[in-house]
Amino acid sequence: MKFGYTILYVKDLEATIAFYEKAFGMTRKFVHESGYGELSTGETTLAFANYALADSHGFKYQAATPSALPPSFEIALITGDVETAHQRAVTAGAIEVKKPGKMPWGQTISYVRDVNGYTVEICTPVG
Repeated sequence: MKFGYTILYVKDLEATIAFYEKAFGMTRKFVHESGYGELSTGETTLAFANYALADSHGFKYQAATPSALPPSFEIALITGDVETAHQRAVTAGAIEVKKPGKMPWGQTISYVRDVNGYTVEICTPVG
């Protein structure tokens, strides 16, 4: 088995895709009129589904919002320059959670929340 993609449920698909393009420099792979979109991120796809499409799956979920505590997971984006990437994200509208800092194992990390309230870790590679 292979991990293929993560889908985050969002209120506004187009605004979310545009935010990730501006904040993190990602490019859209495609956006479908059904309310589903994907970003080019490397081997694993980051995807989004609007609430209407998510609701059609027939199960309940907790919607993320910037004003509530974030869901208990994070998206990790790897870069060689955390400081610049962090500032770019904040300038694009991300909510700053933790400024860049060095971890005991040598990795540099920072945290922001996206326009939906999801936590995004911006980090250097481990090791």
